[in-house]
Amino acid sequence: MSPFITEYPSFFTATILQWRALLKVDANKEIVISSLRYLVDKKRINLYSFVIMDNHLHLIWQMLAGKNPSDIHRDFLKFTAQEFKRKLQVSDPQFLDLFVVNAIDRIYQFWGRKPLSIELRNSKIFNQKLDYIHWNPVKAGMCALPEDYHYSSALFYQTGIDNWGFLTHANG
Repeated sequence: MSPFITEYPSFFTATILQWRALLKVDANKEIVISSLRYLVDKKRINLYSFVIMDNHLHLIWQMLAGKNPSDIHRDFLKFTAQEFKRKLQVSDPQFLDLFVVNAIDRIYQFWGRKPLSIELRNSKIFNQKLDYIHWNPVKAGMCALPEDYHYSSALFYQTGIDNWGFLTHANG
């Protein structure tokens, strides 16, 4: 028996430190995509939904049996932060300087502290969060319809075609 509760999916939100637009650049969004793909491929999570905005992201994911949610949150945020740092050291050192922090355990910090994670214990709340995720780019003025925004699972829910290759449909 696993000591971790994995029976419910979770709505997860992480923001970039001080809401900086680090994720506006597609290459940085691809770092997030790569990490999500890895977690799915290694059978650590099921990913039901996502959107990557310019300065934050939202996911609906579920930890697979025996996987510690805290470990997955940590690994996801740590990997993406390390990759952001590597990329910015080469491509934009001045922008990287905006992420220097006076912390004992790190020189750079990309993600804000305390990401939000909420268990979705019924289908009504799950569907509310799913709609929220997919309409986020529309509300931000980035597209006219949810399925028009590339870095989102909205097109998957509209067409049933998983262009990302790592999504699980909420209805099975």
